[in-house]
Amino acid sequence: MLVNFPADVRNWLIAELTRGTSAQAISAQLQAQNVPAQLADALVSTVAHAVAAGAPPAAGRLEIDDAPFAALPYQPEPSHLGTAPILDGGDRRVEVLARLERPTLALLGNLLDDDECAELIAFGAPRLEPVRVVDPESGKDVIDALRNSEGVFFHLAQTPLIARIETRIERLTGIPAENGEGIQVLRYRPGAQHTPHFDFLSSAIEDNRQSIERSGQRIATLIMYLNNVDSGGETLFIESGFSVLPRKGNALYFQYGNRLGQTDPASAHAGRPVVAGEKWIATKWLHPRRFIASGTAAARP
Repeated sequence: MLVNFPADVRNWLIAELTRGTSAQAISAQLQAQNVPAQLADALVSTVAHAVAAGAPPAAGRLEIDDAPFAALPYQPEPSHLGTAPILDGGDRRVEVLARLERPTLALLGNLLDDDECAELIAFGAPRLEPVRVVDPESGKDVIDALRNSEGVFFHLAQTPLIARIETRIERLTGIPAENGEGIQVLRYRPGAQHTPHFDFLSSAIEDNRQSIERSGQRIATLIMYLNNVDSGGETLFIESGFSVLPRKGNALYFQYGNRLGQTDPASAHAGRPVVAGEKWIATKWLHPRRFIASGTAAARP
């Protein structure tokens, strides 16, 4: 499993090991900084073996053995949004309307204003195409009959509005804008839905495995509601029963990936069928490091 390995952490670990500090003591110091115990132990063990072999690892990303994590239940981590009731979005204050512990979730009010919602819809409408997914057997893109929606992806900062929203999301989450996939605008007509699913990537699909290697697993999602749906279209979390009504300008943030590389089974959710009217949303998926789409240049060091 590849994990982020900043230069300051790398240099500190090597200095402590060289000084003769025990692996247990170093791990305890990492855990005091909110690094999960299993990850702390794996980091220290990996670096210690490399140092002993005369080949200290470089900063950037570090390959560690993920076998110790395979049998562990998912370990939730604190929300990237923090715990304040009002969040600083840079150019606006965003109210937290509700929270859930499992999955780690927050319903946000006033993330977008009416004009921003209207502009996203107007820009996306003429570019919509039937949503496609990767077929797990053939590996080809196919139209998803169980989702029956239309969508379009935008590039990072493709328009001034997109750039402003991405900067706002970065300010709220602390996750760099470049770690996110391009915003996707989706339209659901009457009867359209998204059946129960996870947003994290299935490693059973080769394209997903390659994406995880490049950018890491998806760790969080932000769904922005662009209109008020006349009836239906709720976002429903299957395990908890928590249901979110689509209301213009509100947003739903939930996270499902941790630093151990685990994914949260409690994050299974569905887009309930639209009964009347249309449902418009904009979705942003976030990764632990810079998102690199298939066929693009390699990650910057």
